[in-house]
Amino acid sequence: MKKILIIGLGLIGGSIALGIKRNHPEHQIIGHDKKEVQKLAKSLGIIDETIPRLEQIQEIDVIILAAPINVTLEILGQLSQLELKKDVIITDTGSTKSQVMEKAIKVFHDKNVKFIGGHPMAGSHKSGILASDVNLFENAYYVLTEENSELQGILSGLHAKFIILNPEEHDKITGQVSHFPHILASSLVQQSDDYSKEHPLVKNLAAGGFRDMTRIAEADSTMWTAVLLSNPEPILNRIKDFKAQLDEISEKISLKDEKAIKSFFDTGKKIRQGMEIHKGAIPNFYDLFISVPDEKGVILRVLALLQDISITNIKINEENREDIHGQLQISFKTEKDLVRAREIIEFATDFKVA
Repeated sequence: MKKILIIGLGLIGGSIALGIKRNHPEHQIIGHDKKEVQKLAKSLGIIDETIPRLEQIQEIDVIILAAPINVTLEILGQLSQLELKKDVIITDTGSTKSQVMEKAIKVFHDKNVKFIGGHPMAGSHKSGILASDVNLFENAYYVLTEENSELQGILSGLHAKFIILNPEEHDKITGQVSHFPHILASSLVQQSDDYSKEHPLVKNLAAGGFRDMTRIAEADSTMWTAVLLSNPEPILNRIKDFKAQLDEISEKISLKDEKAIKSFFDTGKKIRQGMEIHKGAIPNFYDLFISVPDEKGVILRVLALLQDISITNIKINEENREDIHGQLQISFKTEKDLVRAREIIEFATDFKVA
């Protein structure tokens, strides 16, 4: 049995705890957070014990820091002043790695500590211990700054795919595909809100494309503020580059260059189809769109067919379906669940499914 301390019992920390329990029920999971969060996590069975003060960690084998970057940096300083078990493994879950690794190397350089930077590249628009999900990291990439069979074995129940990246390369890549999109999403909803003051129907007519592009605008602001401040240079470079791309397509539109505009969209489509979006840093939702008649009980009928399949979200699209192919939208965690659901619905009904 190993004693594993998880500091930070939010969505990530809670989901990691559940994943460890799945493959290693013999390990003792100890949680540290605000008192009310610790109490809730224990009552839900997500953790086994709590630890009121970090000073009481001499027997801990593995420490997982599942906190915002700025908090993680503070905790690293605190841990370096405490008596730790010899050869303890410490890892984090932060969305940037360079700053954390620099701090860890500095504070642990003369101690028997094995620090391994980590970043599980999956998440949700939900947050908090109640959103914990044992399948959150299923088939997602989990970045580590170096190979470590012991840590990877402990985390095997997450069913994630481990990939090794040095901190600098990690931060450049995630700056493009994870951090920068959050800026775009928030900017787009704020721009639309300003525009709606003169054009009120903007909020009514925002279609599925707008929804999909801006879903992550609901992410935790504290966490993402810390992320941007810990990785400014790559993000600023991405903003600069994107401005240039916007200027380029603006010029094509101004010139009414039909061929160039079509090429712009064709290129984007081709590149997007070749990307492994479902394995990347952006949480993916496998959506099934079903054209159903406006009849009493029809939605319950569909859900009854899917009672053995895990569903993450249900939505009725009524007023605006410009780029949506059905009134009933059901979201699944995995592609396997989506395919199975589609087969069941198409076999049992005559509804059109997309």
